[in-house]
Amino acid sequence: MSQRPHRRAKNHATQQPEDFILSDVNGILEQIIKGGWFVAVITCIDDLKKIYQRRVPKMFYDYCETGSWSEQTFHENTSDFNSIYFRQRVAVDMTNRTTQSTLLGEPVSVPMALSPVGLTGMQHADGEIHAARAAEKFGVPFTLSTLSICSIEDVAAATSKPFWFQVYTLKDDDFMERLMARARKAGCSAIVITLDLQVQGQRHKDLKNGLSAPPKLTLSSIADMMTKVSWGLGMLQTKRRTFGNVVGHAKGVTDPGSLSSWTAEAFDHALDWDRVKELMDMWGGKVVLKGIMDPEDARRAADLGADAIVVSNHGGRQLDCALSAIRMLPEIIDAVGERMEVYFDSGIRSGQDALKALAMGADGVMIGRSWVYGLGAMGEAGVTKALEILHKELDTTMALCGHRDINQVDRQILRIPADFQGQWAD
Repeated sequence: MSQRPHRRAKNHATQQPEDFILSDVNGILEQIIKGGWFVAVITCIDDLKKIYQRRVPKMFYDYCETGSWSEQTFHENTSDFNSIYFRQRVAVDMTNRTTQSTLLGEPVSVPMALSPVGLTGMQHADGEIHAARAAEKFGVPFTLSTLSICSIEDVAAATSKPFWFQVYTLKDDDFMERLMARARKAGCSAIVITLDLQVQGQRHKDLKNGLSAPPKLTLSSIADMMTKVSWGLGMLQTKRRTFGNVVGHAKGVTDPGSLSSWTAEAFDHALDWDRVKELMDMWGGKVVLKGIMDPEDARRAADLGADAIVVSNHGGRQLDCALSAIRMLPEIIDAVGERMEVYFDSGIRSGQDALKALAMGADGVMIGRSWVYGLGAMGEAGVTKALEILHKELDTTMALCGHRDINQVDRQILRIPADFQGQWAD
C-alpha cells in the first residue's frame, strides 16, 4: 500500500482554500505517477497490458510479448479474428443468461482456462500463486507450467481446489515419474502435455535480452530493473526466484547455475506418438495434449485416447509462418470434435475472440498473455480483472447475438469468409 503524500508546512494566514486543494492534488498525482500505476478506468485487456509494460522489466515483458523469427504467426493469431463477424439478433429474451459449462467433466463458470506460462513468478513475485488463486475464485482451471517459479507444492498449499499441471516431453524418465508423482500428490486433476517444443523456435528479443533458463543479467537489464521499483520490492520480499519444479529435483540441478546445461539436454528431440502414449500411461489420469495444428495430428491424439487437445501454435512462439490457430480450428473440429474435447489457445485478447472460438466449435478456450498482462499489472487483482473483462465481453456479445446459454452457441452466430481456411495447392 502506498504511503500518504507528505505535506509541507504552509503559511495558513496567506494561503487561499484553492491552494490547499491544488497542493493535495499535485502531491497525490506525484505519488501515483512515481508508483507507476496511474491509468484511466480499466475497460479492456489492452489497458492491463499498458500498465504491465510500465511495471515489469523489459526482459520479462518481451518474453511474454514476442513471437519467433518474423513474428508473422504471432501477429496473425490476433489479426485473423478480425475477419470473423457476428450476426446481430434482436427481440430475443436475454434474461437468465448463463456461461456455465464443464471442462474435463468439471463445472466451470465460463469455458475458459488459464494456459501454462513459464517464468510467471518473474512477472510478479509469487506470480503462479496469485494467478492460481484468482482462477480458483473465478471458477476456472489454472494450469501450472513445469518451468514455473513457484513449485507444484507452493501452489497446492496456496489453493484449495485441484489445478492442471503442464509437462514437457523430456527424456529423463526418472525425473518425469517423480514430477508426475508430485503432481498427483498435490491433487492435480489433469496433465497438459506440450507437444510443440521438441526444439525451440528462435525469439530474437529473448536472445538480445539474455532471457534464458536461468536469465542472464546484463548491465542494461539490471539498469532497467532498477527503474521498476514496485516489481523489485516484490521480488526482494519473496524467496521464490528460481525454477521451483526443477532445481533440487532434477538430477544434477542443485542451483540456477546448473539449470542451463540441464535445459539444453532435457527436451526429447526423438519424440514420437509411442513416447506420447508412454507419458500418458505414466500419468494414468486425464490428459490434454497441447500444440495440435493439423487434423492428422488431432486424429492421432484421439486414437491414443487423450481426453482433450488444444489447438495451439504456442502463441506464435515456435513455428513462424504457420497458419494462425483460429484459421486451423474449424478443420480440426470437423476432424475430431465428436471424439474428444477440443480447446482453443493462441490469440485471445477479448471475450469476443473467445466467443468466436467457442462458436466455431471449441469446447473451451485457454488464455495466456491476457492473464499475464493482468498479473504483471496488478497481481492477483489483475488476473481477476482480466477474467472479469473477458467474461463480461463474452456474455454481452452472446446476448446481442440472441443467445442465453453458452452451450447452445454455434457457427450460426458468425459470418465467416468463404475463404477463411484458405485454398491451398497440393
